[in-house]
Amino acid sequence: MTKLVTIFGGSGFIGRYVARRMAKEGWRVRVAVRRPNEALFVKPYGVVGQVEPIFCNIRNDASVDAALAGADAVVNCVGILANDGKNTFESVQTEGAARIARLAAARGIERMVHVSAIGADPDSDSAYARTKAEGEAAVLAEMPDAVILRPSIVFGAEDEFFNRFAGMTRFGPILPVVGADTRFQPVYVDDVARAAVAGVLGDAVPGVYELGGPDVSTFRELMQQMLGIIRRRRLILNLPFPIAGVMALGFDVANAASFGLIPAQITRDQVRNLARDNVVADDAKGFANLGIQATSLEAVLPEYLWRFRPSGQYDAIKESARNLRA
Repeated sequence: MTKLVTIFGGSGFIGRYVARRMAKEGWRVRVAVRRPNEALFVKPYGVVGQVEPIFCNIRNDASVDAALAGADAVVNCVGILANDGKNTFESVQTEGAARIARLAAARGIERMVHVSAIGADPDSDSAYARTKAEGEAAVLAEMPDAVILRPSIVFGAEDEFFNRFAGMTRFGPILPVVGADTRFQPVYVDDVARAAVAGVLGDAVPGVYELGGPDVSTFRELMQQMLGIIRRRRLILNLPFPIAGVMALGFDVANAASFGLIPAQITRDQVRNLARDNVVADDAKGFANLGIQATSLEAVLPEYLWRFRPSGQYDAIKESARNLRA
């Protein structure tokens, strides 16, 4: 019988790529999400019935256990960037990860891949980084042979990084950033998915892998590269951390006072994270240990950022016409 993998958060940014690749490997794929009706787009990743979205609340034992029924492997891609009602850093990234691992171990599931993040640190002053580390520890306590993936900033067509900042360039001549000199090592989402598949198939030695692309750049350099691709000129304005902290406090207060109706553009926790470099450690296992060649930014960004150019898909045609007239 075809093997089954349950992917928690399988319709999210990283999860959908893992689901697609697992389907190509011939596995049945169970996509466990909060809103299965919004995850129907995963069904065509395989043949009829091969990929199925189901409801799951990772804050609930019975819900998680039902999602794991009959599974041969499990992948946890669930993570959040800010607290959202009952979905807090602790309930999702610590307790949720622990629950999945505990119930998977109870069912005798031998292979688990857990997606964490570079910067996970149990002593961090950032709740995001601290709960990521706590989640890793909880997973390894229950499933010591698990594969832990720690990607840097992840990019791809559906990302919330380059798409967000490229969208901001439409509204004025200034592009504000926090932590312009902070270094990142952006990693392509499908490369992260390939690493997850290696873990599921048993092609990865158990342990922690830090995943970064071939290039390390500062936040400012990434924005300059993005601006070159979308052919816009903008002043990159670095907001000092004290000022950013005050602004984030205001956003946090407004978000709480409106019961989440007013989204926080940036949170205090995110400001704390932006103060630290987000790159692969020198002694960490990474793509090389998995036999994966990391994809560069230049190979992918133009494929989805073109829509932010002044004339969108027609920008290159207009440029060619101007050259002909010249």
